[in-house]
Amino acid sequence: MALDEAMLLAAADTGETIVRLYQWERPSVSFGRNQRCEGVYSLERCEALDVPAVRRLTGGRALVHAREVTYAVAAPAAVAPTLRGGYEAINDVLLDALRALGVAAERAMPTDRMATPGRAPCFEAPAAGELVVEGRKIVGSAQHRGTRAFLQHGSILLADDQQMLNALALVPLPEMATPATLWSVRPDVSANQLIDALTGAVRAAAGGDIVVTTDTHLVRHPVEALATRYRDPLWTWRR
Repeated sequence: MALDEAMLLAAADTGETIVRLYQWERPSVSFGRNQRCEGVYSLERCEALDVPAVRRLTGGRALVHAREVTYAVAAPAAVAPTLRGGYEAINDVLLDALRALGVAAERAMPTDRMATPGRAPCFEAPAAGELVVEGRKIVGSAQHRGTRAFLQHGSILLADDQQMLNALALVPLPEMATPATLWSVRPDVSANQLIDALTGAVRAAAGGDIVVTTDTHLVRHPVEALATRYRDPLWTWRR
């Protein structure tokens, strides 16, 4: 999360668009910036199950990061002047990448079952415009907009680990719909092949004026001060 915010600051300072693709070392849970966790999720349960918890800079709801590929895009605000425009532009690229792998993904329509507010997890149901396979959400995304730049990041599920949220919760969560996953429709496609497809789709859409990286050292902005905040339980469990 600190690296993603560092990308946002770098995009604001340099005018570069940066795309980072990464995976998680172990199962973790993230909460939306303003999501209420107090009385819903348990720090003690996270610690007992060795599931680190972090609060995102972006909004949205809780999700488990495990078997997935995570993308992060930081760009000058002028690249996509509106929240919706940013989502649509990035979803176009994600859609191209998934279809290149033979995944019959499409955008959720407003008539599809919409996500419920409150305690509902991120992958409970799609919002209009999100990417789905047969009506089931396969990518969960969130965006934060600053004055000069914006950050959007999201999870592309390889397999479904979202039921782990129930073990971390203090209260019953809304029943979770089974999300779509890459391996449920294309079990022969590896995480590295997905990363290659995403890289190709980004470069096809943006040309050479973009940094695509899986190397954290290429995010040229001080990270440690940001990391201190994201490691702080007072930030993660502040509400």
